[in-house]
Order: sequence, then C-alpha cells, then structure tokens
Amino acid sequence: MKKPKVIVIGAGPGGLAAALLLAKAGVEVLVLERLAVVGGRCSQLQIGQYKFDRGPTFLHYPCALREIFRAIGRKLEEEIPLVRLDPMYRLFLGARGYLDATADIPKMVEQIKKFSPQDTQGFEKFLRDNQRKFAPVIRCLQRPFERIYHYLSREALGLLPVLRPHRTLQQDLARFFSDPDLQVAFTFQSKYLGMSPERCPSMFSVLSYLEYAYGVFHPIGGCNAVPRRLAELAVQFGAQIRLNEEVQEIFFEGRRPIGVRTQNDAYPCDALVINADFARCMQRLVPDRLRRRWSNQNLERKRYSCSTFMMYLGIEGKVDGLLHHNIYVPPNYREYLKDIEERHVLSDEPAFYVQNACITDKTLAPPGHSTLYILVPVTHQHPNVDWKKERLRFRELVLDRLQRIGLKDVRSRIRAELIWTPADWEAWEIFRGATFNLAHNLGQMLYFRPHNRFEELDRVYLVGGGTHPGSGLPTIFESSRLSARLLLEDFGFDTAWLKPGPLEPPLVTVPT
Repeated sequence: MKKPKVIVIGAGPGGLAAALLLAKAGVEVLVLERLAVVGGRCSQLQIGQYKFDRGPTFLHYPCALREIFRAIGRKLEEEIPLVRLDPMYRLFLGARGYLDATADIPKMVEQIKKFSPQDTQGFEKFLRDNQRKFAPVIRCLQRPFERIYHYLSREALGLLPVLRPHRTLQQDLARFFSDPDLQVAFTFQSKYLGMSPERCPSMFSVLSYLEYAYGVFHPIGGCNAVPRRLAELAVQFGAQIRLNEEVQEIFFEGRRPIGVRTQNDAYPCDALVINADFARCMQRLVPDRLRRRWSNQNLERKRYSCSTFMMYLGIEGKVDGLLHHNIYVPPNYREYLKDIEERHVLSDEPAFYVQNACITDKTLAPPGHSTLYILVPVTHQHPNVDWKKERLRFRELVLDRLQRIGLKDVRSRIRAELIWTPADWEAWEIFRGATFNLAHNLGQMLYFRPHNRFEELDRVYLVGGGTHPGSGLPTIFESSRLSARLLLEDFGFDTAWLKPGPLEPPLVTVPT
C-alpha cells in the first residue's frame, strides 16, 4: 500500500502527538510550524538565563498522555521526568487565609473545617459523586461525535444521569459546599476552559476531581518538555518537522486539500491535520465558500473563552512563602467574572495565578535566582479595553496586588521581564486573543464543536483545543488520538492499537 502523505499544520502538543502516532503507523508525515520552536502555546520562553512555559504550567490526568506513549511502545515516566506536587496548589481566599489543596483526604477535611465546619463531609461527597461521573464522562470524551444521533448512543444516554445538563458547575458544587469560598475552591478550574463556573456545564466538575484523584505533576524543564520529547520521538519514527515555515495557502481540489504553500516551498498531501488556532486558521487558509457551518459570519457569532494578561519575571533570590502553584481569589470573585465575560472591562481586584517553579525545578533559572510566572484571566480582545493604554497601568496594578499573597518586594528584585497581553495573543495568531479557544458551553461541545474529522472538508482532521473534546492538555491529547485514528481508518490502516484501553485506577479513592 502506498504511504499516504499527511501534512500537519502546527507543532503544538496536539499536532506533535498526532504526528507521532501517524508516523508510528507508517504514514509519511510532514509537520510545518511557523515558529522557531515546537510547542505552540506550550512552547518555552527564554529571557536571558530564565526559562518559562509560555502557556500551560502543569500536567494533570497524565493518563491521556501515558496512553499515547503506550501506543508507541514507550513509558511516559521513562521519557519525561515528572514530579508529583502535593499540596497541588495554595488557594488564597481573600482575607480568610489560604487553603492548601492536597490529595491527603484527612488533611483536606481539617482545612475545610477551619473555613466551614458544616461542610466537612462535602469534600468526600464531592469525590464520591465524581468517582461515579468520571468513567462515563471520559468514555464520552474519547469517542467522536460526528452525527447528531450519536447523542442516542448507550454511552451518551448513560451519561445523562451524571451529566446534569440543566445545572451549571456553580449550581452543582453548591450541593456539596454551603460556604461560597469553598465552592470557589472546587469550581475555579473552569478557568482552565476560559469560562466562569456560572456558565460552565456541570460535567466539568471532573476537572477538580482529576487533580485530587490522579495528581498534579510538574515535568522537569517545564511543560514544554512534553512537546519537545514528542517532537524528538516523532522524528525517530520517521516524521519530518520544519520550523520557521508558515503555511500561507492550502490548495484545494473541490473540498479536498491536495497541498500547501509556505514562504519557502509548496508541498503535496493526501490529507491535512490542522493544529493551528481553529477560527484564525479557517479565516486565513480555508476559503469562506467552502464553509457553511463554520463560515466567517458564524465564527464571529460564536462564544469564545477569556484571555490572559501574562507577566514572566526573572527574580533575584528565592521566593519564600509560596508553593509551586498559587492562586488568589478576590472577595468580589463573581463580579470579577462578570467583568470578564459580560462587561468586558478590567477589574481593579482581579484573580491571579503565580507559579513559583524554582522551588521544584532548579533548571529554570540561574543559581540563586527564581522565576515567577503570573497569569491574570481577563476579557478576550474587545473594544472596551485598549491594551496600548492599559498595558503598563495593569502591570503596576498586578504587582501591587501580589502583596495579597505576601509578595512585597518583587519590583526591586526583577532582573528580567516580559509582559504579554490579549493584544499580543491575537497578534500571535489566536482569534480575539482567546487563549482557551472556543468556549465550552453546551452549544459548543461534543457534536456542536468542530469535528475531529472536519465536517466541512474532505480528508481534513482537527486536533487541539478548538475541536472535540476541548481545551486543556489531557483533552488535547485525546483529540490527537481520536483524529489520528479516524485518519488511519479512512486510509485503510488497522487502528486497534489506538483504541482506548482500560481506565487507570485513581491514586486517591473514597469508599462508597
């Protein structure tokens, strides 16, 4: 059988995982990446001797990635050194102090007791509820939803009693915790999807559950160690990766791609895997006449995630008093979320996340120095916010707010710095600067999300946060396996080796 030629547009984690699986199957794979490095939003940023993850800073539910390594005959932990963090993060809850999120159930219950004695049983009830929800949710996310009647499958129908589509994440967590701050402690993970818990579907309570049940991990060298290793293995299995080569045009014959053009050359293909930002790629590379469901007009009408204001700081000395991951939640959290999703303005009391990675990983800064990665969820690009005017003002505000978590001397210790705003994300080829892609409301999930086997075109497959199952590294890796399997099936390959295996047992369980 003649080897099909497949071009992968984009060397993000999803594109590289798909390239690796396709190369393992014997496909002729060419990855074209516009940047000088691999990883996309998961690439590494270096400022002098300081190294940062540009986007994701932790790996949770490593089972999805472990399955990809298993499929190629390797073991994740032998390829990428991982450190399990426990406590997983410190959650600063306004003026009430902080909570160290730990998988040690008795310790977690004792902390909850300090905030709300009447909620001490809520944590175990929450874990038990999600233990029941977990398997049907994961199995649903591991299968493609290409037809509306797929909602009538046994797996989908079996999900309804635990999915509770009539409830939001906020409403679901209120069943377990009466204390508003404790509700936040188990719902803020919706920000991994770029959504507020009051808009996020209740099924995503599994995001918080995954942290406690399966752990939060730091790859040594940062999260970019994952795409770097995927790229190395893809090349070992025969894929080609060309950096600094931006796809500028896709050649179509009818609705089927037959090749692409970059600034350097033209390349033929039998199929195309798209790992670029979905909406931006559609608008730039696929003629509007070839798209109905995802036309330019419809793309403008869709809901998109929030964006992020980023500060990457190289700091002299150690940063004491913080864990590896630290999250500050302001007292006016719900109003702050409305500022992001409804009013599209900047809040003077924002939530923020600080990664203090060097307490775990000394490879990221020169001796005696540290890195601080600061992320503030903000509105995606909107006329209400002019980042040319707001950039430096908001920097000063964020540096001031760091005192809320005990960081009082940061300014004097900064030795390297980069600020990154939603305007920069948009210029970096992300539609509206929405760093978490299309929002994950019920009207933009499963069948209603762009399909892995892209429904508008022939022999075009999607991977990454813009397709099913959605944003976040675990789901992106699931999209890679799904799309690679669909492509191989279309070309007549055996795909039994790519089908999901048994679910791994959790590291933490609660007796039912």
